Amino acid sequence: MRVVIAPDSFKGTVTASEAARALAAGWRTVRARDELTLRPMADGGEGTLEAVAAAHPGAELRTVEGCTGPDARPVRGQYALLPGGTAVVELATASGLPLMARPAPLTATTRGTGETIAAALDAGATGLIVALGGSASTDGGAGLLTALGLRLLDGDGLPLPGGGGALGRAHRVDRTALRPAPPGGVRLLTDVTNPLLGPDGAAAVYGPQKGAGPLEIAELERGLARLAELFGGDPEHPGAGAAGGTAYGLSALWGARSLPGASTVADLLRLDAALADADLVITGEGRFDATSLRGKAVGEVLARAERAGATARVVAGESAEPGPLTLTELAGSPRAARADAVRWLTEAGAVLART
Repeated sequence: MRVVIAPDSFKGTVTASEAARALAAGWRTVRARDELTLRPMADGGEGTLEAVAAAHPGAELRTVEGCTGPDARPVRGQYALLPGGTAVVELATASGLPLMARPAPLTATTRGTGETIAAALDAGATGLIVALGGSASTDGGAGLLTALGLRLLDGDGLPLPGGGGALGRAHRVDRTALRPAPPGGVRLLTDVTNPLLGPDGAAAVYGPQKGAGPLEIAELERGLARLAELFGGDPEHPGAGAAGGTAYGLSALWGARSLPGASTVADLLRLDAALADADLVITGEGRFDATSLRGKAVGEVLARAERAGATARVVAGESAEPGPLTLTELAGSPRAARADAVRWLTEAGAVLART
């Protein structure tokens, strides 16, 4: 049999690559001669950088030391330089919420991602893909853009401090030293369609996840509205609110295009070619529910498997829907499944091979 194994990450337990390897190891204990193709998936958030790099022989993973973390502590940035010159940057690597010692919704910044992008451009990148999931900040991408040379100035002509809380004091934008976008263009990967502003915007919807209460949300909203006045562009564009408005900032000043994360990652992984002669496709994620089929990695894999005429099975940590094989079922409880996810993913691979 030809089997394609293409799970998303099981968030909080294992990465997509670790999940794919565990499922493959379990399968091989039962059917050692089958041909297995591993395509760990992502939807533009956690794991996108690793997944895309793994699917491109010759891709170089490069580290950027001393980047500015979302709470200003130094962090390590990383990007992948693909054959052909496109660089892949995952915003969460240098600007993600898990990097925060404690929530700081008004001061958290995307500057470290901008420093990572600058390093990729310095290394000769001619195109850019930015995965936008997992942001810690609501700064409209201002921190990222200042790392690339933009100056946001207050009424006294002084540079604003980092974070979305300062944006309301922005008086003028100086683009003189802003680096040009790479000639190959900028693509943004996201699985959200929120605009920048309003009740469905970046501050109102995602601010609470980053520690913002009602007063902070109102202040962040005012700051993003001021940024929209200064930057122009289209703050109402679906997806402009992704990553605290970073999608808007990069679109307005760099002409970046927002693309659906899961389908774009699948294209980058050349998933259709892998599925073309597959007998079985195995995908999965930590929790499977009705939303899994709407723009997420698992839904994308299932749709493409159906188009390719391949049988598909889903492995999930837990499931609100019938059908998937769950690690909870195999381990006896959600807690046991999470405590040793690799073990139970390996067991799941063996169970699928036997059935």
